[in-house]
Amino acid sequence: MKRVVDVRLNNSSQLAGFSKRDDLKYFLEQILGIDYVAEPLLAPTQPLLDAYKKNGGQWDVYERAFLDLMSERKVEEKIDPATIAGGCLLCSEDKPHHCHRRLVAEYLRERWGNLEISHIV
Repeated sequence: MKRVVDVRLNNSSQLAGFSKRDDLKYFLEQILGIDYVAEPLLAPTQPLLDAYKKNGGQWDVYERAFLDLMSERKVEEKIDPATIAGGCLLCSEDKPHHCHRRLVAEYLRERWGNLEISHIV
C-alpha cells in the first residue's frame, strides 16, 4: 500500500478519535512510510450523511443519492487515478456492504476500468 486516501466527511472531529486527519497523517508517514491524502470530493455531504445515519434512512436511497453526487461532482475527471492506485480508501465503516468507500471504488472502476478492489475485513 502506497497511501491512505481518507474519504471521511468528518476526519478531524472529536468523533475521529485517534484517527484524526493530522494525527493519522503523522503516524502513517513517520512510522510506516505511507502517504496520506484527504479527498473531500469522495465524501458525502453532511445533509446526505445525516439523512442516512441520524435519521434512519434506507441504504438504497443513500446509495443512489451518493452515486448521483459523485456523478454531479464528476469525480472521475477531478481525481487523479494515480492517487487511488495502490491506495487504501478510509472511512469509518467496518464492513463494505453499507459503506460509501465501496461505492467510490465501484464508481471509479466503472468509469476508469482496470481498478482492482480488495475489501479488508
